[in-house]
Amino acid sequence: MDVIDLQPVTAVTGEHSPTAQPQAKAKSLRQLAINPNHWYVVAQSAELTDKPLARTLWHQPIVLYRNGDSQVAALEDRCPHRQVKLSEGQVDGDNLVCAYHGWHFTADGRCAHIPYLGPQQKLPPCTLRQYPVIEQDGFIWLFPGDPALAADRPPMGVPEWDHLNYIGSVALIDVQAHYSFLIENLMDMYHGHLHGGAQVWANPVLADLIADQDHVHAHYDAESYYRIDKIWSVSQLFIPALRKLHPEPLDVYYHYPHWASTLGEDFKIYCLFAPVSETHTRAYLLHFTSLNRFPNLHKSPLPVRRFFKNIFTNSASFVLRRLVREDVLMLEQEQQAYQQRPTYKGPELNRTLTAVQQLIRQQAAGD
Repeated sequence: MDVIDLQPVTAVTGEHSPTAQPQAKAKSLRQLAINPNHWYVVAQSAELTDKPLARTLWHQPIVLYRNGDSQVAALEDRCPHRQVKLSEGQVDGDNLVCAYHGWHFTADGRCAHIPYLGPQQKLPPCTLRQYPVIEQDGFIWLFPGDPALAADRPPMGVPEWDHLNYIGSVALIDVQAHYSFLIENLMDMYHGHLHGGAQVWANPVLADLIADQDHVHAHYDAESYYRIDKIWSVSQLFIPALRKLHPEPLDVYYHYPHWASTLGEDFKIYCLFAPVSETHTRAYLLHFTSLNRFPNLHKSPLPVRRFFKNIFTNSASFVLRRLVREDVLMLEQEQQAYQQRPTYKGPELNRTLTAVQQLIRQQAAGD
């Protein structure tokens, strides 16, 4: 790993420098593709029921469905007969049925049945692209790249999802902007001014920055308003007068292509990415509150613990949705400004974002 020098600099260099010489015909950061050889999150498990579900992952229309055993399958979302969307069809046992003429397709993309096929006719040898897909930790992870690499690059995972010691909340981010704007926003610990009292940390000071070909890890010395050590501690979310700042370590990680953050021992946050195009990004923002400070709760019977976990799941969603709304407004303005003036490069003073931009370029090049 490379440790990024945190000494003060006297000039801004790189893409955001007004004096730097641009590389010949270098593609803009805001147009770079994803590296397809990673697992991306295309849906929550609960979103995929007994009907097909359409998703687009970096210009690739994909249909998800559950077979007769409730296992998830993923195919390109088109019928090879007339090129209509298979996601408009229905599920019949293990097969996906096209809405137009009723052609049946198996989970590996083969045509299995045509209702009006004549006795002297054979099934056409058309085959749809099949995607590696895994259902794990409450989400559906899809590998859009070389299937031969999928087994060697497991999904990042969200172990807190089913863990009884964590209460989770989820919010969808659907923003009309390039994914680089969103990951920069998440790695930028200095934009708390935007969120006011909903921001859980304050006064971050960058202490360490580590980067390699797959990760960026920024460690901040910060302060937090919240400490979850009493049952009534959650009331701090609603009553500002109860809040008291205390020192708390803040760590943010870009595990390409996803993001994670920890604030002390009480909070963990994820953002699971599914970029749609150069100007559209979908992602799931997850917030987990730890119950590890409540030892008596851990002695309770498992059904009691599951009850508390279930009843408080998504209890912080209203806060997440507010944060998402505020961030989306800024991100879409950034995207619009880029489209209007793509040659303008503002000075970037945040070293973490410089490392993030470098990682995006490396991954887009397949490094």
